[in-house]
Amino acid sequence: MHGFELVLLCFAAFVLGIAKSGVKGVGTLGIALLASLYGAKESTGVVVPILLVGDVLAVFYYNRYCKLKYLVKFMPAMMIGIVIAVLIGKDIPEDLFKILMGVIILIGVVIMWWRERQTDVAFPNNWLFAGSIGVIAGITTMIGNLAGAFVNIFFLSTRLPKNEFIATSAWLYLLMNTFKLPFHIFVWETIDTSSLVQSAWLSIVLLIGFGVGIKVVGWFKEHSYRKFILIMTALSAILIFIK
Repeated sequence: MHGFELVLLCFAAFVLGIAKSGVKGVGTLGIALLASLYGAKESTGVVVPILLVGDVLAVFYYNRYCKLKYLVKFMPAMMIGIVIAVLIGKDIPEDLFKILMGVIILIGVVIMWWRERQTDVAFPNNWLFAGSIGVIAGITTMIGNLAGAFVNIFFLSTRLPKNEFIATSAWLYLLMNTFKLPFHIFVWETIDTSSLVQSAWLSIVLLIGFGVGIKVVGWFKEHSYRKFILIMTALSAILIFIK
């Protein structure tokens, strides 16, 4: 890769580190950048080990706030969604895979934008809602590591405080990304020695992003920052389409 592409790779990993520190929504930008640089499907294998490093950090840092009962409610449906995505996604052509990633990102942006404007709307908190959102989250996490918007919707419905929200979702991502590993290695074959080398050095950058994220999250004004993330995430989807 050329110098500018290496800078973009590092920036993507740095952003993923910030996302894992608790800034919900920003990680989509990093994932989209990696997809545009590696290719949509190949990038999923590079990203998963990086995300696992971030998940371990987040679980370690926020663990004491985790609420396990919400994992029991959401995880089974998400696992079903992952298996569905494995079956339907193995033979999807790269161009179609790229389109799916872009569409998923844009849908996520619309959902987050709508949620920002409808602050007085309460999502239902029941098994049917958790199951349907969980299946969608499972499919999207396997297709492109893009479950964030859907996972956020579920946890918003629980009305968990910020630290409990971050801790419980951190455990969810850790368990689900671990569950995905064998499928990436043995079924899709998107993880191999070469991809792990890429993941390893990018994980170092993620560590830096996580540390910075913990320190500076409070510096941003919430409304303007979230608006910026929505805009950048939408642009990242467009980048996938035109790459």
